[in-house]
Amino acid sequence: MNILIIPDSFKGSLTATEVSKTMKACVQEVFPKSRCIEMPFSDGGEGALSVLEKYAQGEIIHCTCTDAIKRPIKAPYFAFDDGKSVWIELSQTAGLTQLQPHERNPMITSTWGTGKMIQHALNNGFTKIFLGIGGSATHDLGTGIVAALGGRFLNQKGEILPLGGGALRYFNRLDRSTLDSKISQVQWVIACDVLNPLIGPEGAAHTYAQQKGASAQEIEQLEAASQHLALQIHQQTGVSIEKLEGGGAAGGVSAGLYGMLNARIRNGFELLSEKTPLKKTLQSVDLVLTGEGHFDSQSRFGKLPFQVAQLTLNKKIPTLIFAGKTSLIGNSFFPHIRVFQTTPKYMSLKDAMKNAQQNLEEKLYEVLSSLKK
Repeated sequence: MNILIIPDSFKGSLTATEVSKTMKACVQEVFPKSRCIEMPFSDGGEGALSVLEKYAQGEIIHCTCTDAIKRPIKAPYFAFDDGKSVWIELSQTAGLTQLQPHERNPMITSTWGTGKMIQHALNNGFTKIFLGIGGSATHDLGTGIVAALGGRFLNQKGEILPLGGGALRYFNRLDRSTLDSKISQVQWVIACDVLNPLIGPEGAAHTYAQQKGASAQEIEQLEAASQHLALQIHQQTGVSIEKLEGGGAAGGVSAGLYGMLNARIRNGFELLSEKTPLKKTLQSVDLVLTGEGHFDSQSRFGKLPFQVAQLTLNKKIPTLIFAGKTSLIGNSFFPHIRVFQTTPKYMSLKDAMKNAQQNLEEKLYEVLSSLKK
């Protein structure tokens, strides 16, 4: 039996690679004659660089840039061997996990460092930027990226605005005269894994800002600032970004770059599956194991296990989804899949995070052993 193991990370507890190795060990113990194919994967956000480094043609490049509060760091991006394209993972420079809890504040954090990484790629002659978003500490609608590339965000007095989401409510005009001239030649593709719009109860501020450190009052301020910037972009460019599908991802980066730089938005998993041999690999497997930390109804809007399930549906390959927490136990939406929660029913979140690997192992043995009967 050929088994494809293709999990995402269990965020905060296990990396995709750790999940994959645990799955493989359990499979080999229960089905010692099976052939395991490991492909720890990503939905286009965090972890995409690891996938590309292992399965795509190209190389990792390191550059000096900054984190979300402008501390100098060295971070990687992936250069494809076509000599034109790079994959930049926003979380490498503006990631939430890079900050201590007391440093998290989307009113002032920014994507400036991501912009400096993009600048490095442009200076090296690359003209197609794939920007994988997810795991951001920011809510600046990509204004930090544009500012790092030379754009000047001005208030009514013609003064340059501070970085961060809080200052966007004072935005009056974007001065493009100082933008890097190479930008006119760039093709921008945003790899996005969610469908949330920029504005509204399911938008960027109300859905994601709290986990980035925003208080209830700051969430409303960020919402108002986002509405203001969206209105100004529409008035100055004719482009509407408020209800853009996926526009709320990564603190509105996709919406902002769509409006300011004419970026395209594509599903991150689809992009990665095109850049790797995933679809070819699926032609020869009998069973697929996948999973992520939290799998619920929202996961059906682009998260990795659901994307995998859509691919295996066409080939009718049985697919087992393991999640630390899920509200979709059993067979919830496709006939060929089963969903399993690895965390025991009454275990606290703290203990679940601490014992994630053990919980995963126990559930895997239980489920895989049942398949032998």
